[in-house]
Amino acid sequence: MALISVPANKRLLGKALATIAAVAGLMASMMTGIAQAHGSTVDPPSRNYGCWQRWGSDFQNPTMAQQDPMCWQAWQADTTAMWNWNGLYREGVAGNHQGAIPNGQLCSGGRTGGTRYAALDNPGPWKAATKPRQFTLDIWDQARHGADYLRVYVTKQGYDALSTPLGWNHLDLVATTGRYAPSDHYRVAVNAGSRTGRHVVFAIWQASHSDQSYYFCSDVIFQ
Repeated sequence: MALISVPANKRLLGKALATIAAVAGLMASMMTGIAQAHGSTVDPPSRNYGCWQRWGSDFQNPTMAQQDPMCWQAWQADTTAMWNWNGLYREGVAGNHQGAIPNGQLCSGGRTGGTRYAALDNPGPWKAATKPRQFTLDIWDQARHGADYLRVYVTKQGYDALSTPLGWNHLDLVATTGRYAPSDHYRVAVNAGSRTGRHVVFAIWQASHSDQSYYFCSDVIFQ
């Protein structure tokens, strides 16, 4: 029987402890997101919700770099942006969304949470949902906060989502709603007009329980 030397044993123990610590950290992040339990656009999926949905159980798989490069760079930048897919919001905006969020930072909610969601602002070949030009946008509210209103914007025809960070000047407001009673899902009909090809749908959910504003970028391809 081969004996394991004491130094080798220590190395194995060190690797095991490091693995346990990493898993514990990820579980803590996941539980934080679950405990806060807010929400996101799920159809079409927001960037970080889509990355969590596709890769949450396999986020260290190196094939993601080729198959889903924008999610790969987001996971590499900060894993908690995906574990906390339901926590991309700002407080105290008081309805002044354009004043609170600079151009180029819409998809991170103006870098809410520091740099946690910053990678979501990066333009590039994000996985995009194929949609007709008239579709229904669906926001999942895990905590049933209710909504004072939803606002849905779509990028102007000619906007280059592959190379240009999203700014307010790239958007047209295409749908706005009144209040929604607390529920699991809030849906709004969207008409994208004559747009074709790749676009970004930008949604604002103003929660009713407090002055919390949620911001979501969803990538779509209109047929």
